[in-house]
Amino acid sequence: MKASETNFQSLIEGAKQYIVPLFQRPYSWQKKEWQDLLNDINDLYESEGINTHFIGSIVTMPTLSRPENITPYLLIDGQQRLTTIFILLILLRDLAKSDGKRLGDKIHDTLITNQYVDNLEHFKLLPTQQDRADFLGLVTDSKDVSHSSSIVECYMFFKQHIRKLDYERLNQVIANRLAVVSIVLESDDNPYIVFESLNAKGRSLTQADLIRNYFFMKIDLNQQEVIYTDYWLPMQTALKENLTEFMRHYLASDGVIVKKDEVYLVLKQKVDKHKDAFAELNRIKQFSDYYEKIINPEKEGDLGIRNGITRIKCLKITVLYPFLLNCYHGYTEENLSVDKFLDILATLENYFIRRFVCNVQTRGLNKVLPLLYHQALKNSLDLAEGVRSYLQSQNYPKDHIFRECLISSALYGNGDCVPVTKLILTTLENSIGNKEKILADDISVERILPQMLSKEWEQHWDGEDYDLYLNTLGNLTITSLSCDLSNEPFHIKKSYFKLSSFSLNSYFEFIDKWDKDAIEKRAEYLADNALKIWSYFGSYNQVESSENLRWKKPVSITILGDEYPVKHWYNVIVILLDWIIDYEPDAFLELINHYPHFMSKNLLSLRQGKILNNGYYIETNLSADIIYRLCNQMIQFAGLSSDDWKIDTD
Repeated sequence: MKASETNFQSLIEGAKQYIVPLFQRPYSWQKKEWQDLLNDINDLYESEGINTHFIGSIVTMPTLSRPENITPYLLIDGQQRLTTIFILLILLRDLAKSDGKRLGDKIHDTLITNQYVDNLEHFKLLPTQQDRADFLGLVTDSKDVSHSSSIVECYMFFKQHIRKLDYERLNQVIANRLAVVSIVLESDDNPYIVFESLNAKGRSLTQADLIRNYFFMKIDLNQQEVIYTDYWLPMQTALKENLTEFMRHYLASDGVIVKKDEVYLVLKQKVDKHKDAFAELNRIKQFSDYYEKIINPEKEGDLGIRNGITRIKCLKITVLYPFLLNCYHGYTEENLSVDKFLDILATLENYFIRRFVCNVQTRGLNKVLPLLYHQALKNSLDLAEGVRSYLQSQNYPKDHIFRECLISSALYGNGDCVPVTKLILTTLENSIGNKEKILADDISVERILPQMLSKEWEQHWDGEDYDLYLNTLGNLTITSLSCDLSNEPFHIKKSYFKLSSFSLNSYFEFIDKWDKDAIEKRAEYLADNALKIWSYFGSYNQVESSENLRWKKPVSITILGDEYPVKHWYNVIVILLDWIIDYEPDAFLELINHYPHFMSKNLLSLRQGKILNNGYYIETNLSADIIYRLCNQMIQFAGLSSDDWKIDTD
């Protein structure tokens, strides 16, 4: 970066052109800014001597020289003041010419235009597309300009106030005595950071904005309009606010990890390396079509792929999108068949459904998934088989863990869980026997045992631990969107279920009482169906049963690497909740709402309460089984995964 103080004549004379990037807002100065500049000019005009007045900075970045030896500069910051100065010079040219002075031709040929160059390179300033027609109309003295535009209004404002001044003297003031700091960025400077620091309170600049203008710096000026219309504008229109994220995922499809604030620099390095900006833009446009189908599956023409992508989208694993871009490219180029593509989508769904149910941490996915496509091809010539081979070694839950978590985990209650829970329930519904396939968007999730127990419901429930079963799979079913059974008694819900067209609800026909045993039994039934739908695709032997910690004496609990000694099972839940209070206090407030029968500020409302760090009490007159199950559910609300905590026993 090079900075120097200069005047406008030195800044703009010579074979130069200043291009206002497309990401800049249109010309927006109004009467207040014009009046401030006019006051500065009048002060200099009336003063004796050669004193100057500083009016700000101009930040530019040189781009590739044109064939006509014009040096173009991208105008990163200062477009408002520089555009205003050019308008002033155009006005001064017109006034001088009308008086027959040669000064008008001199200003036009040296300060406003590149005299011997044609086409757009003729003009020393190129505003954004929105302002360009009116500005070039002023330069060429065209009558076809919009008198309501800010560009023309600026011209008319100054015309009112300077027409009676001496033009030679005024030219000296504008060209030589208005001082600016010219900051010229080097090729390795990041204009994104510069622009953001200079415009912290202005319009936010996106990485996609910089990428767009970087490409158009590399493309011949006379081709820019066509390429912008045919390539960039369709992407921008289709992806809107997702454009920058698409760029990041596009770059990550090469198997690299790209940080959100480094998208521009990584793409610039890629284009500079291959030296063909248009070829890269063409490929980006092609991949943007795939991306549009990923974020808007209804755009996909093949019904099977559309359904598969829709289901993947429910999982909200956006770090998977670079891999899907590669799959879409292979499918489009006919290197990947429809059946193989569907096979891959089913494998991905299987992998992430199991991880979701088992609360496997997601933190490592941003390192695993960018490598998935290339690792899969390395593992097998068959991409689908390679995907299974790679994913089975990346924290893929086995059957016994998956089944246990399907039965005991809280799959509902947390807003982030709703789309995946809906997907699980609708898939179970479709597998059990619904002839007309239903979609997750067409149903509501209904808790059979309600959140608030009425007197009638209390007759079904023996004990205070119903919070523990409320959001588990066994207690969840589906209803139509228009139906809200809320906390209706079981016999009312059962009568509705009898009339329901959903196969999941036929289960209740011969159930007379809805208690914990009934919930457990239904959970086991649904879990067995889920194991068939999302069957284990690993190649190594299953472990039939996990070591049951619940019937052993606990020795310690470890949370995020910190170990805490314990003597009793109630110590486990007390330490876990104290940790949540200290590190995730907002999550603790959620836990109070979800488990009101286990926690209270009133010690007398509990059978055997132990005080926590914040004055609340936790019920500890609980079996080891309930404590273990309750802790497993609570860590989910605290944003922890099953890998973030463990209990050691003797």
